[in-house]
Amino acid sequence: MTLVNLFTPYTIRGVEFRNRIFSSAHQTILAENWCPTDEMVAYHEARAAGGTGLIIIEAARPHSDAVTSSSYIDVSRDECIPGYQKISDAVHRHGCRVFGQIAHGGRIAQGYGGLLGVPYAPSTVPDHRFHTMPRTMSTDYVWEVIESHADAALRMAEAGLDGIEITASHGLLLAQFLSPDVNRRDDEFGGSEEKRFRFVQEVIAAVRKAIGPERIIGIRISAAEDEPTGMELPKVLDVCRRMNDLADCDYLNVTMGSMAGLGSSVHVVPPMSFKHAYTASHSARIKDVFSRTILVTGRINHPQLAEQILEKKQADMCGMTRALIADAEMPNKALQGKLDDIRSCIGCNQSCIGHYHQGVAISCIQHPISGRELKLSKSKNTEISKKILVAGGGPGGMKAAAVAAEKGHQVILCEKAGQLGGQVLLAQMLPERREFGVMIDNLKREMELCSVEVRLNTYVDKAMVDIEKPDDIIISTGAEPFQSDAEISEKTHVVEAWKVIQNNGVTGNSVVIADWRCDYIGMGLAEMLAKNGCDVRLAVDGTHAGQNLQIYMRDDWIGRLHHLRVKVIPYARLFRADGNTAYFYHTAGGRPILCEGMDTLVLAQGHQPVTSLENSLLGSNHRIHLVGDCLSPRSAEEAIYEGFMTAREV
Repeated sequence: MTLVNLFTPYTIRGVEFRNRIFSSAHQTILAENWCPTDEMVAYHEARAAGGTGLIIIEAARPHSDAVTSSSYIDVSRDECIPGYQKISDAVHRHGCRVFGQIAHGGRIAQGYGGLLGVPYAPSTVPDHRFHTMPRTMSTDYVWEVIESHADAALRMAEAGLDGIEITASHGLLLAQFLSPDVNRRDDEFGGSEEKRFRFVQEVIAAVRKAIGPERIIGIRISAAEDEPTGMELPKVLDVCRRMNDLADCDYLNVTMGSMAGLGSSVHVVPPMSFKHAYTASHSARIKDVFSRTILVTGRINHPQLAEQILEKKQADMCGMTRALIADAEMPNKALQGKLDDIRSCIGCNQSCIGHYHQGVAISCIQHPISGRELKLSKSKNTEISKKILVAGGGPGGMKAAAVAAEKGHQVILCEKAGQLGGQVLLAQMLPERREFGVMIDNLKREMELCSVEVRLNTYVDKAMVDIEKPDDIIISTGAEPFQSDAEISEKTHVVEAWKVIQNNGVTGNSVVIADWRCDYIGMGLAEMLAKNGCDVRLAVDGTHAGQNLQIYMRDDWIGRLHHLRVKVIPYARLFRADGNTAYFYHTAGGRPILCEGMDTLVLAQGHQPVTSLENSLLGSNHRIHLVGDCLSPRSAEEAIYEGFMTAREV
């Protein structure tokens, strides 16, 4: 496919963008003391150097009452200006444009320092995610917040940013003023559609007055909030018609969802279960009523998708944020026609938004350099080429092989099976998880580009090591199902989870899944079996199903399980099974939980490391490095990170 539209320059208010690719505002947890840091500068500079046309810096708080964690930027203070200036200079050096984003959460608020804050909103209407009950903003306070947006924008302009984006999306403060269900005021900012719109109108006017006519102003808006009391597309279209009458508003950045509810917040960073580019049809509707520039985001993970959106005139620029987290060089590779070399985002959410929800810096499970640009600058080529033997062709072994070969080592990767991938081959077989398998395609390409020798159907043992005589051995032999110590009688029909996933284990109609890990395996099996017509009970050894998954993915999955009538039993540790009854121990209350009338018990009891090769080489003179699940069974993120770090050091 020729990417004609994607790499055609575009102009807004006299400012030219070299292409139609942008990185939307997203929290990185790279700020410190409420200010941008050198780590944040390096993160954004990498994407600018990679060919991105526009970078929108993460949401910054315009008013002291909206400030929470110190990992957010507080743009109500002058101290933020030097950090913004560094980002501006770094991004501009590479021919990329940069905007700042101003976001006030209103009733969408969390506490800080162990204390709950006092949230302010148009009216005293609670949200259903963080369970805050806000105070109603006085009219004077509304005007104060309007001025705080103007002051914040001026600071960003003084730092050299090209534009300002104001959030009226995801159920945040501006969206709350627009919503008749949240804005129940009877003053000049509520009571009619026109008055509800006034807050947004005054914010835009104040920002324009503060920053002057040259810089760009845009509004981020949710095409539909997907929340029982949220705004849906018809109301949003009415708002966008009003936006069209505001000459100071240069663009609308279209997204989906609301942070006011669990189900609607999934749209903030939609996981792989969502269709690619699913927001584009909504942005097309908004483009019909807004005559200036339309930006769109939402699962646009490959240049070909963006090109199709532009060709259909559904938008003017495409947000490819997670695609750029996975591969900062994606635009340059696409421009050079190297589409097969792009490391595609798989929508797993583990290290991007997943890290955010853990309060740690952003990264990517496939590309550990993301978010660590200062710490993990590209390693130098080796002066002495070694022979490296990698045992195991899962994600950790493949990443180790690619990175070691890129440094200049001679690398041989051996995989005992007939194909590469390890447990990813199982993960991709579960419902809505096929895209996870793209990780293997990405890693294969990385190895091909570095000329790694791959030997399939090759088992590595001590005899082979003695023949090959490698300088270093990287062991990435993975894990195998853990053999539960629960007492299970011979009268019980029991099947291991891996066999069910591979369709090698037949189950009866009434199935109980004993899920120790509380991750994608138990939930995926429950969905798979329920769709096959089974009556499924998912007994999890945790507080809830998917306890160890990224929360947007978990919430979306729990919603699907509820629709399929899967019964979830929390706090359940398996200790016995006899015939058609499984016995669980309630981990908080100590009393038994009985699952009777069971045809089949499916064991998802975690994994144990495969250590046979390691044990056989103990006492030898070989230099051994362990990577991934053979150290301790965890996730692909740890395996790839350890493979990456190990290969840098050999």
